[in-house]
Amino acid sequence: MASNDVDLSTARWRKSTYSNGSGGNCVEVADGLPALVPVRDSKQAENSGPLLLFRAHAWTTFLTSLKH
Repeated sequence: MASNDVDLSTARWRKSTYSNGSGGNCVEVADGLPALVPVRDSKQAENSGPLLLFRAHAWTTFLTSLKH
């Protein structure tokens, strides 16, 4: 059986510029994975909280729709 696990050991996480400094609305996005965009809540301890995986094209489409 093939594994659906994604290796995030090389992912470079960055906090969204829309996250505030007081601990609220903290969203992190990982760079460095060509086909996927991992997104997580930065208030969760590193590597222990849930995350969402988007295909790169779907993420781009999502961001574009937010800007319009």
